[in-house]
Amino acid sequence: MPRIHFHQQLDALKDKLLAMAALSQQAVQAAVDAYLQRDPGLCQYVRDNEAAINLAHREVDEMAYELLAKEQPMAIDLRFILSVIKINSDLERIGDQSMGIARRTLDLLEYESADLPVDVGGMGEVASRMIRTAIQALLDADALVAESVMTMDDEIDRMNRVARSGLIGVIQETPDVTIQALNGILISRSLERIADHASNIAADVIFWVRGADVRHQLSLAVD
Repeated sequence: MPRIHFHQQLDALKDKLLAMAALSQQAVQAAVDAYLQRDPGLCQYVRDNEAAINLAHREVDEMAYELLAKEQPMAIDLRFILSVIKINSDLERIGDQSMGIARRTLDLLEYESADLPVDVGGMGEVASRMIRTAIQALLDADALVAESVMTMDDEIDRMNRVARSGLIGVIQETPDVTIQALNGILISRSLERIADHASNIAADVIFWVRGADVRHQLSLAVD
């Protein structure tokens, strides 16, 4: 009977984490839409959503730490709880990066609109797809799906490099829109960082399912 209760608590922890993931996904989409539509109302939505993300972040951590302290889980259950704690942190940081995009968008609204060579919509779609796929891997306990997330990271890294190069060119050729271009660089970087956090989530799913830590392998590949 105690083990049944423990697994019910694990299910509740997963449900809470999935709710946190939904908030983070909404933050990314709203931030990207705010930029594309030049909508200050959506920027405010992202700000309001961040408060909900921060609250959920604390609640998930508290649930996870309580399970660790009271149940002293072993093997795959221990790996699951440790993975939840790390995934929860990455989801909170996705919210932070989304808030950064919203702030940069508000800055842009104070200046004349400029045609910037950065595919915010495309980068946002890739980042959102990575988050969705990572969370699906968590739902299904599917390490293969999680591995597919990390292969997507190359695409958004390339898009970020292209955007940065193009925006630096704009600064050199059109100094009048330097502030707009700098904000574009920061927004592109935030989307690339969101994708990194999605890759981290995927790595944590692999750790939970297989007991293999692939993060250091990823770091070595980058280096």
